[in-house]
Order: sequence, then structure tokens, then C-alpha cells
Amino acid sequence: MVHPSSDQNANLPVAGSDPASGRNSPTNFEHRWCRSGCEPRCQTSLVNDTALIRARAGDQQAFAALTDPYRRELQLHCYRILGQVQDAEDAVQETLLSAWSALESFEARSTLRSWLYRIATNRCLNMLRDSGRRPATTARVPSSSPEPTRYGEVLWLEPYPDALLEGIVDSAAGPEARYETREAVTIAFLTALHRLPPRQRAVLVLRDVLGFSATDVAAMLDTTPTSVNSALIRARATIDERGPHAHDRAPLPRSAQEQELVARFADAFERGDVEPIVTLLGEDAWWTMPPEPYGYRGRDAIQQFIAHAFATRENPRRLIPTRANTQPAFGHYAKDPHTDVGRALSLLVLTLDGDRISHITRFAATSALPHFGLPRTIQW
Repeated sequence: MVHPSSDQNANLPVAGSDPASGRNSPTNFEHRWCRSGCEPRCQTSLVNDTALIRARAGDQQAFAALTDPYRRELQLHCYRILGQVQDAEDAVQETLLSAWSALESFEARSTLRSWLYRIATNRCLNMLRDSGRRPATTARVPSSSPEPTRYGEVLWLEPYPDALLEGIVDSAAGPEARYETREAVTIAFLTALHRLPPRQRAVLVLRDVLGFSATDVAAMLDTTPTSVNSALIRARATIDERGPHAHDRAPLPRSAQEQELVARFADAFERGDVEPIVTLLGEDAWWTMPPEPYGYRGRDAIQQFIAHAFATRENPRRLIPTRANTQPAFGHYAKDPHTDVGRALSLLVLTLDGDRISHITRFAATSALPHFGLPRTIQW
């Protein structure tokens, strides 16, 4: 992965505007050309055309005014393809560096938004081609742990903070989109998405999540609409087979039903009480631990796994609530045996189905923690 140098960063405008504020919003820029003689649209066109001219002349503030409204949605797009928060940030930074240096080549025959998506998508695909960007992992289970229910593929996926979803609305997607923003960022959807080869993954996100046409996607990927449609058919088949099926039954975010279920889980987990957690599980619930390629399915298997984990605890645990991928989540901390400090162990993300937990995903405490506002250590 290529990291921008400090000199390059010095030439890149700093994002400062709020994507949710509406100023130079994606919607305004997308419809900046006046097709009906509408005076407000003519004024919007004038403002943005002037900003484009200024940006091409080297005005960094003008460039920021043009690109800031897309930064958050571009970061989410890169996360969907790459699966890692920091990688997505790097990809967006590199996208804006490329756009800044290639602004003269931008032609108004396409929108600025689609041009940025083209750069970002290809940047992500290039990053995925780098065979050295992931450390090796094995499917070896600790000898003392219960035998997993299933061995599968290594899944390089991190959770995504809900705070970074603010300001991204479904109206940003085109009319051909099949998924709402909330659905297309859930752990279940991302897990299925990352079973796809990178190019199929990009095609499905561009077509079914963002709603770009086959012609637009073909131009972004330097291919033909026929190839795009062929890749999309294969990608949809995988998503339909392995994607989310129970999301519509999840309680509303932050509803009383969700809060009550989550509080019961947290209380039992901190106390190390197995039975109340098992009671909250759906019959076919899963416990998985990306990137480890194995997991536990069903109440009995999960009960054996967490009973073993709780029995081997040597120090008290604490859960700090947060939200990830539109789902309830926790930072998981263990008390240091020698000091009054708790150290981060993992992030737990709950997938809910009605009044039950259908999936618990444990992510190792990684570089994603600061994006959630979670420290690596806490006072006990």
C-alpha cells in the first residue's frame, strides 16, 4: 500500500466542511447543469463552475469546496471494498491526491462525483492486488478451546463506526440501487461481500449499492457493460446465497427493545454468566472472530465456547457501548492485574433478530479503536 508522503499531503486541501450541511452538497453538484431554465440551478452551476476554474488554477480551498461533500461517502465506499477503516482512509487520501493532480483532465461530461468514484474504486482494487498487504494467518484453534463448528475462509474485515456514517443519506444513491445505506453496511452484508473476488465486489457496490448504471461502471473499470452485467450476475448469486436475510427483523436502532436486549447481554458478559447469554441467542446463532477462519454455530456450540472463555478469565472485564455498522457494539476491556487500568481486548458487534441475538462478531482490538473514540486503556 502506498502512503502519501508529507510533501504530498502539504499540497492537499484539508477537509473542513460537513457533508451533512448541504453546502455544495452532492445533490446540488449532481444537478448543477440547468436543463429547465431554473434560476437557482443556474446560480448553483455558476458557483461550482467558478470553483472548478479556481481549483484548476491551484486554489486549494476551491478544491476542498468541490470534494469535501463526497469525502465521507467515498470513505464508506472504500471501506466496503477494502474492509479496513484505516485502509479506507488511506485510499480516500490517495484518491484526492490523484484528483488534485489530474484535475485538468476532468471533463464535465461526467459528474465530479462519478469521476471521484472512478479514481477511488481503481485505487482500492490496486491496493487489493498488493499481495503483501496482509500478514499470514492460520486456522489453528487453541488446543484447549472447543472444536469449532465450521472452518472457512480468512476474512479481513474490521467494524465501521456509526459516527462516520453521519451525513451519508440514501438519496446519494442512484435509482438502480437495490440496497439502502443502512443495510449495505451491516456485518452480514459486508461478510458476504468479502467472499466475492475484488472486481465482482466493486461491480456490486457500484451497481446495487450506489446505483450507477452499467455504462457508468464500465467506464470506471475500463471494461464493457456486458462484462459488468456478467460480473454482477455472479456477484448477486453469491450475495443472495450468503448475504443477510434477517436484517428487516432487527429492532430499530436505539429503540427500547434494542437497548433492553443489549443491556442484558452486557450485564451477563461482564459477570461471566453463561446461561443468560445463551438465553438471548437465536437457535442458529453464530460466534465468529475475523480474521480467524472458524466459528461456532448454535446455542450448544456457543455455550461451550464462552463457558471455556469465561472459565479461563483471570481478570474482571468491562464493556463500553458504541455502535458499528449500524449495529450495537462494545469495546471489550480486561483489568490489568497489576494496576487500576483496563486494556482493550476486542470489539464485539451484535447482530439482532427480533428479540434474539443472531450473531456475535468479535474483532481483535486493532487500529480501528480510535475511530470509535475508544482508548486502548481505561481507568478501572
